Amino acid sequence: MTNNKFIPLLKTKNSFYIITLFFYFLPLPFLLASENPKWLTNYAQALSEAKKENKMLLMNFTGSDWCPWCQKLDKEVFSTQEFKNYAQKNLVLLEVDFPQHKTQSAELKKQNEDLANQYNVDSFPTLILLSPSGEELSTFGYMPGGPEPFIDKIEKLRQKIISKN
Repeated sequence: MTNNKFIPLLKTKNSFYIITLFFYFLPLPFLLASENPKWLTNYAQALSEAKKENKMLLMNFTGSDWCPWCQKLDKEVFSTQEFKNYAQKNLVLLEVDFPQHKTQSAELKKQNEDLANQYNVDSFPTLILLSPSGEELSTFGYMPGGPEPFIDKIEKLRQKIISKN
């Protein structure tokens, strides 16, 4: 029998717990890195964040719980990992929702109605892209083809802003 001064890790009583914790927390940095972008609902906050982070502001005028084209846009573009990755790096997202079955505060309803009037929104989905300083760059709606044409359109506008500065 050999006289080992060190007890191997796998033979200790707590080794199972140590190894379990190691593998439990191993994916944490990867999960945090691919965090989903948050859709804000407060216009002033979104505009302030866009300016502070020097990102464009994408406003999504939607009828989230009743508009089929809005739901299609959400499923085909906004819910994709490709869009989420792009948005996380380049956009501040604002949802301007006009639901029929969800409740909203009176303040949020008023803000959303005021924004729809300010930007002449009369159909859903309507997407309005603002520069970090709040300048309106483009208005568009649903585009077929998934996230690629959507991201391409936004990226071309983003590159124009970068080249101006």
